[in-house]
Amino acid sequence: QVQLVESGEGSVQAGGSLRLSCVAFGRTFSTGTMGWFRQAPGKEREFVAAIRGSGGNTDYADSVKGRFIISRDVAKNTVYLQMNSLKPEDTAAYFCVAGRGYYSNNWNEYDYWGQGTQVTVSS
Repeated sequence: QVQLVESGEGSVQAGGSLRLSCVAFGRTFSTGTMGWFRQAPGKEREFVAAIRGSGGNTDYADSVKGRFIISRDVAKNTVYLQMNSLKPEDTAAYFCVAGRGYYSNNWNEYDYWGQGTQVTVSS
């Protein structure tokens, strides 16, 4: 059974930083895709970032480009999301996703989803 376990939940002031982690248990994704989505109250879920394939190709939503960095530790089967220069509009539940293929920004393409971890940014 595959399980994605997120950590790094927290509250920070605008301009601060947080790092989220997601460990995959039960399967490796070194040649697949791991990423992050988020959903704020009353808003639709949106793609944040993904890292794909053995080469570690990355992709970001325009709203986080230049502020967030996605990375992974293949040996630990873990993906990270370093979030810098946080804004109140980054407040959301952040969900880790993983899949066997080379996926993009469509939630339904992925094979596994985490339970979510809360990020709150105050002004």
